Amino acid sequence: MHKIDSSVSTIATAAVLAIALGYAVTNYEGRGAAHAETPVVTATAQWAASATGRVEPKDGEVRIAAQVPGRITEVLAKTNDQVKEGDLLVRLDDQEIYVKIAAALAEVSVREREREEEKVTGLALERRRAEDAVASAERALFAARESFDKAMRAVKFESAGADTLEAERTKVKDALDKVNAERTALIDANAKIGMPLSQRLESSLATARAELASAEIALERTRVRAPGNGTILNMVGKVGETAVPSPESVLVVFGDLTALRLRAEVEERDAAKVRIGQGVVVKADAFPDQTFEGTVTSISQSLGTPRIATRGPRRPNDVEVVEVMVALDGNPPLFTGMRVDAFFKLDGAASATAPTTASKTN
Repeated sequence: MHKIDSSVSTIATAAVLAIALGYAVTNYEGRGAAHAETPVVTATAQWAASATGRVEPKDGEVRIAAQVPGRITEVLAKTNDQVKEGDLLVRLDDQEIYVKIAAALAEVSVREREREEEKVTGLALERRRAEDAVASAERALFAARESFDKAMRAVKFESAGADTLEAERTKVKDALDKVNAERTALIDANAKIGMPLSQRLESSLATARAELASAEIALERTRVRAPGNGTILNMVGKVGETAVPSPESVLVVFGDLTALRLRAEVEERDAAKVRIGQGVVVKADAFPDQTFEGTVTSISQSLGTPRIATRGPRRPNDVEVVEVMVALDGNPPLFTGMRVDAFFKLDGAASATAPTTASKTN
């Protein structure tokens, strides 16, 4: 009798536990499923796609390396300096090239005197005058650039004012315009019907002038200049270092910070949801309480491998992305190179606060 009571008690206890456990599991699954689905539904309803991106200057970063190998003798700019197109940033050793220029100038002078012994008339005389005008304009441009670089050094060491530099900058521009005009005139002269062939001494002078121009070009290649108006994002080169013409040996990182853009990587599955002109909301961890807006300006027509590391779980290695460029509105306080999250609006969607990283769906 005692054994029967014990068995009944055990069965009854097991039944009660099973009922209680079943109720708890059902209740948890119901609440858990509803909780897990909420962020997905909200994100899907609000955003067409999301992506990771990096902030860049208006036209992207320009990483400038030396055109020729050489020792750095001067650095005339520093990080965060505002510069203008053509400003001298870094100068390499150029003593040997100046010697070649002096020798070339002497040779040109000799050949010019020899050529004057050959008398020409008509179209040949017109061509000779056009050639002389081009050579004179090129020498004036070289002198203007040398004077401009000298003024930059003076401004750096505060022995001259900014007005002097601007005056020299104007002279360089005028000299360059003169060269282009004279070269056009020479082309027109050579195109005239009946133009005779060059004489022997004229050809010798042309060769000497070409050697001089080659030496001046070699000298200009020892100058690292600003490719446009903008900001020095990072001055890497230092006096005494040896520069080499390699993409890995960058001397200056340059960019135009008058506006910023975003380079976003949209996964292949979301590529069809992004279009030019689409609104974008940008969220950065450095500014947790702010969002920034922009507009899609271009979409790559080819897929590629991701180059921007994502937050949270890693993306599969076989995922390919489309590169999308976004112009950011206004002048946001973002840093170039900063990693951000981009949320692409649905068509006709109003501005909204971007979801947090935790609720973003990938």
